[in-house]
Amino acid sequence: MNSRPASLPAEPSVESLPHPLPRYLLATRPAFLTITLAGCLLGFAGALDAGFSWPLAALTLLLALAAHAGVNVLNDYYDHLNGTDAANTERLFPFTGGSRFIQNGVLTPRQMLAWGLVLFALVIAGGLWLIDHTGFGLFWIGLAGLLIGWAYSAPPLKLNSRGLGEICVAAGFLLIVAGADFVQRGALTATPWLIGLPYALLVTNILYINQFPDRAADLLAGKRHWVARLAPTAAARGYWLILALAAGSLLGLVAAATLPALALVSLLATLPAFKAGRELNAFTSQPARLAPAIRLTIVAAHLQPVLLAGILAWTARS
Repeated sequence: MNSRPASLPAEPSVESLPHPLPRYLLATRPAFLTITLAGCLLGFAGALDAGFSWPLAALTLLLALAAHAGVNVLNDYYDHLNGTDAANTERLFPFTGGSRFIQNGVLTPRQMLAWGLVLFALVIAGGLWLIDHTGFGLFWIGLAGLLIGWAYSAPPLKLNSRGLGEICVAAGFLLIVAGADFVQRGALTATPWLIGLPYALLVTNILYINQFPDRAADLLAGKRHWVARLAPTAAARGYWLILALAAGSLLGLVAAATLPALALVSLLATLPAFKAGRELNAFTSQPARLAPAIRLTIVAAHLQPVLLAGILAWTARS
């Protein structure tokens, strides 16, 4: 029986979603796609020195959101196949345990698979148009992003089950920043990979902390990510390590003059993450109490790139 807090929203049901359009839209978990918007904003801001095209930016954002949506849907499908979502009685919906669309009978597994593939097909079609207008370098960025999104949970690779999920997430969200930069700049540079690193690491901590409520179900399904491999108290140290890497990378970029000193303001994002880490330490053995810490981690991962994007836009026009 699920013991999630009553303050969390109700899970989707056939009765609450009688029409197909809202079902398919909500199956993408749209509330969580804003983290991709934040990454795109950072990529656009980093490329302002190369000029700016609003139409290209709009298409880039739409395709990035569609790619993230497709990854979410396919992840739900493959977690249905391996049984982890069905076995997850300690989930904190909507943060962990999947969208519940398959488990609650809102969409069939076949419908979820088809929807995920349609989203990927739309991304490929739009991406080919962008490649034709911006340069072939975008092909490798897009290909890597789709492959990582698929391989994260799909057999035979199942990278998250092999302890590589954190690397997948960090790389995937770095690719969002790099892709947004490339579309505006038309060339590959090191800048987006560097300035996007703190953001990508903070997003990685969303995955990391989300795995604590899912730990028991993931162990049953054979998903051997690091939170499952380690004892909960030891695993909690991983959150602090990722947070330290995010803060340290930003400090290093400022010290190397890759970012202006004003970029240190974006370190304010570590404050909610720091509080989340303290709550994780306190409640590693009580995952049902981690919802506030998960929310704070999500806030941190949004706040840092938005602040940094604003700072870069300000300095580019100064």
